[in-house]
Amino acid sequence: MKGKGVAEKLSDSESTLEKLLHSFESYYNVERNGVEEPFSVTAEFHSHTEQYFLVKEAHIADIDSNDYVYFIEENSLSSSRFSELSSIVWERGLSKVHPASGHRNSDVTLIILAEKIDPETVKKIKKHNLHKSYKFGFYGWSNLRIMAYETSTGRAVTNRYGSDLKKLAGTL
Repeated sequence: MKGKGVAEKLSDSESTLEKLLHSFESYYNVERNGVEEPFSVTAEFHSHTEQYFLVKEAHIADIDSNDYVYFIEENSLSSSRFSELSSIVWERGLSKVHPASGHRNSDVTLIILAEKIDPETVKKIKKHNLHKSYKFGFYGWSNLRIMAYETSTGRAVTNRYGSDLKKLAGTL
């Protein structure tokens, strides 16, 4: 009987992941194959806009905005595992950032789907705050956005930068 319960939980987590990915596929490049461990899926968003004054020859500014999203499924999320995942994501995400005069922001997002989240970890997620600015903000910034979703209860926990991700959890 135990094996069947584990299979049901995995399918629950997989269906939740599929629903999440469906909402990302419209605007993000979702990559399921060749993703570096420990993550199962990654997604990237790139936006480039230009500002002009009346005509294109009067070019004012270029604005680049990026988002690098990492998805992972866990049975139980402990405080130490969360710290490990957030540092891996932050390092990998920042390695993709190329700050320049037209760079606005490059955010790194960690989405964790877990059957159970430790109460201590919930507090740690809410307080987790990683931010980096490039050349005093003139070359943009990066924030670490986090959402941990507890599949057994349907509870979503985010940090300050990831608060807008709670809307995604409402669709699950």
